[in-house]
Amino acid sequence: MSETDILAVNAKNDEDVMNNLIIQYENFILRCASAAARSYISKSDDEWSIAMAAFSEAVKKYSSDKGSFINFAELVIRRRIIDYIRSKSRFASEITVKPSIFESEAEDEQDYAMQSEVAKKVISEEDNSLKMEIHLINEIFEAYGFSFMDLTECSPKANKTKKACAKAVVYMINNPILVSEMKIKRQLPLSLIERNTRIPRKLLERHRKYIVAAVEIMSGDYPYLSEYMGYIREELEK
Repeated sequence: MSETDILAVNAKNDEDVMNNLIIQYENFILRCASAAARSYISKSDDEWSIAMAAFSEAVKKYSSDKGSFINFAELVIRRRIIDYIRSKSRFASEITVKPSIFESEAEDEQDYAMQSEVAKKVISEEDNSLKMEIHLINEIFEAYGFSFMDLTECSPKANKTKKACAKAVVYMINNPILVSEMKIKRQLPLSLIERNTRIPRKLLERHRKYIVAAVEIMSGDYPYLSEYMGYIREELEK
């Protein structure tokens, strides 16, 4: 455990340590709040109070098995800020997108172009929860070397391929240690998946981006994006 991790553990039952930890990490808290809100946050904003409360929540819920405290705190702050933004949002998106849009097979070039255009409109839509999730997950995807828009090209189309990808994702989700290692190393454990699911290596390599994306979405706090993974949720519920 790092020095910060130890401080976080000690702060649980020591108010002075907690206060000192908050003071020490004020800039970190503001930075996390600003990143989640996608705008500059100062101590005069409501988001600052929410982020501070989230940081305290992270301290109370933190344990060594959760990995780095800093990473854990960032996740909690981001979730709480997003929850706050959603709660004060007055207007729903004017664009209705069926969850199956990234699952259905494009029968011709025109249909495929329509899917891509809808995806672009979702990304360009202002101030809605789905766009917020896309923005956050895209930052994670970039660490793997691809973007959210790449999913319209690498998503499985044939039913057989969908089932194979879903099987790979479910195997990962059911093995949290592998998910943690994937997020740290930014690599999909292809050999392990192949050995334990008997899915052909070539298929896994061909749809690596999609499998990684699905694992990140299904193991994270992305309720809207997870709706686009209907057949994976079905596989998980079996």
